Amino acid sequence: MTALLMIGTRKGLWLAQSDDDRQSWRLGHPHFFMQSIASCGIDKRGGRVRLLVGAHSEHWGPSVFHSDDLGASWQEPDGGAVRFPAEADTAVAAIWQLRPDTDGRRGVVWAGTEPSALWRSTDGGETFALVEGLWNHPHRPTWQPGGGGQAIHTVLPHPGDDARILVAMSAGGVYVTDDGGGSWRPSNQGIKAYFLPDPWPEYGQCVHKVARDAIDPQRLFAQNHHGVYRSDDGGSSWVSIAEGLPSDFGFPMVTHPAHPSTAWTVPLVADSQRVPPGEALKVWRTSDGGESWSPLSKGLPESGFYAAVLRDAFTSDDVADPAGLYLGARDGSVYASADEGETWNEVASHLPDVLCVRAAALL
Repeated sequence: MTALLMIGTRKGLWLAQSDDDRQSWRLGHPHFFMQSIASCGIDKRGGRVRLLVGAHSEHWGPSVFHSDDLGASWQEPDGGAVRFPAEADTAVAAIWQLRPDTDGRRGVVWAGTEPSALWRSTDGGETFALVEGLWNHPHRPTWQPGGGGQAIHTVLPHPGDDARILVAMSAGGVYVTDDGGGSWRPSNQGIKAYFLPDPWPEYGQCVHKVARDAIDPQRLFAQNHHGVYRSDDGGSSWVSIAEGLPSDFGFPMVTHPAHPSTAWTVPLVADSQRVPPGEALKVWRTSDGGESWSPLSKGLPESGFYAAVLRDAFTSDDVADPAGLYLGARDGSVYASADEGETWNEVASHLPDVLCVRAAALL
């Protein structure tokens, strides 16, 4: 099996390939060197592989680039791919999420940006249009920035319902549309915002990441700013599944591409101490919807590790059995597992601060 790994960092994008069933990796030269890559994506729909990158140049600002030749060349439309209309009186500060839609909606790609806005592309991510129903939501003027900014970082199209989309933002919480983006409702019942005067608000939660179950699209997993949750009704209500974890603080949440009720996260001590418990990098897995958790760390640093794994710096590939897992940390280290986290190998070290990773099997 040949596999591709995209590694977005504070100072560029690296591509790595494996030709031996994800056991060893060849790391290429940097693309978009000295640009910040907060989002990337691999779109295999329609019989071709398209790479998508949300890059931010200190001189030119943010834009979305795409490549149909595995990074040999990159394209960007004239004027940029993501632009607010003039009447919005604002500009895109960063592109936090690039999400190809399902196989049934080829050509559709979603983007989430800072400030919190959702964008839809129908040409494979070459150009994007603002989803005005969310941008004009009456809650928007009261959404507040999280520590990293005020942005939409999660976009989850529903695999069986074209009109249903879930987004999550920091800090604003989870919002869902049932009509393709025309109207949106907050979906945060049960998610705590301990930092607000009312710790159980309708919206305003600092949700860090949401992932959808592979089999049951109504089952969702969320990592909050202190809190780990599951929803069994598409986000209408949430229950805590933090028991059994060493901490309920962290950033990423990843689900298995084919197995139900299976998810992984990487806990940190607390919002005021953003290092792994015991200064050891451990991935925690549940196979029963959060009823229990177990640590996975063979091949990962066992001591003296002080770096965090950010919300999009942990991902799975699209291999059903066994799934591959990939994570990058803020110290520039990148690890891969070809056996669902049981063992890990180092792909790279001493890269810049890792912001996002994406992976897929090519053959």
